[in-house]
Amino acid sequence: MTTGQISDPFPVGEDAGDDDPEVRRRRAARALQAVAFDTIGAGYGEAFPAKDGQLACGRLLLARLEPGAPVLDVGCGTGDPTVRQLAAGGLRVTGADLSDGMLALARRTAFPGVFPPVFHRIDLYDLATERADRVWNAPELGPDGRGRFAAVTAFFSLILLPQDEIPTVLGQLHELLRPGGLLALGMVEADLDHVPLPFLGRELRISGYLREDLERVLVSAGFAVEECSGHPYAPASTSLPPEEQLFLCCRRVG
Repeated sequence: MTTGQISDPFPVGEDAGDDDPEVRRRRAARALQAVAFDTIGAGYGEAFPAKDGQLACGRLLLARLEPGAPVLDVGCGTGDPTVRQLAAGGLRVTGADLSDGMLALARRTAFPGVFPPVFHRIDLYDLATERADRVWNAPELGPDGRGRFAAVTAFFSLILLPQDEIPTVLGQLHELLRPGGLLALGMVEADLDHVPLPFLGRELRISGYLREDLERVLVSAGFAVEECSGHPYAPASTSLPPEEQLFLCCRRVG
């Protein structure tokens, strides 16, 4: 496991044209969180070994999608378990993450299935925007990718954003989905807005919603919530308290 900084706070051209101090501050904060995940690496899976809710969402997608359907996993990490599960089920999976360390592990993994997964380093706030191509060299995740994906998964990646950024990102995921496309989402049920919490020797800022509030945010972003389930969870090997995890299966409307 690496112990040094891997993720560049601002890749070449990343901050070009973004002179607003608040924009730069938010991007720098996300880069620092990515550095934390660089050093956490495979330790994340050790701290959160139970994935029942996440795998259940994956089974639902496999039952509803045609073979070879394109799926985007936002905050894919090392690729376990979602990329592995969906690729093994015959879907074309694209993984997106901001952590070089996590992506390095994913790219070294031999995933099962007919279609090898593709991985991109990108700030999820840049999905569906021209920055996906200009900054991150991922045109298929920018405007050219609008309406491309049959499904998007985002398991505990949006919790790293402030609450006021989450509706914007949900709107961008809506754009990347084809009409009627599916969104599988994992969140923590808690009224938190970018609150610093200790995690595996690092400090991460975490956001969450109460269930009813989260459903309202999703509906406002253009999604119909078809299923929602809660799972009590006690993280292993961390100082975080037990939490309630929410798993939602949604469909793009409009």
